[in-house]
Amino acid sequence: MTPRNNTINYIEFPLIDAKETQRFYAQAFGWEFTAWGEDYLGFSGAGIDGGFNAVDDAKPTEPGILVVLYADDLERKNELVATAGGEITKPIYAFPGGRRFHFRDPNGNELAVWSA
Repeated sequence: MTPRNNTINYIEFPLIDAKETQRFYAQAFGWEFTAWGEDYLGFSGAGIDGGFNAVDDAKPTEPGILVVLYADDLERKNELVATAGGEITKPIYAFPGGRRFHFRDPNGNELAVWSA
């Protein structure tokens, strides 16, 4: 991916458990991973490249930045996230422009998934 001026180029999340993080996101979203040692896990297949970082003893913070993913079938994605072990923190609800739900990943990071 070629960097473009004034665009988000990369997203990085705190990492606590690399094995569980990789399993969760592969199962729930189909992402692919590259391990860069024991403390860094890069991902692709999410529409933007990113990583999970334990190098700096990163820990999830609240409130934090909310990353919102998109899914064509919100109900099915909600099921996949829950089955993969994600903690649904806000069940599916309507907002102007669509519907969404929030979840916590195995590291405690909160993300959301929306659909039109």
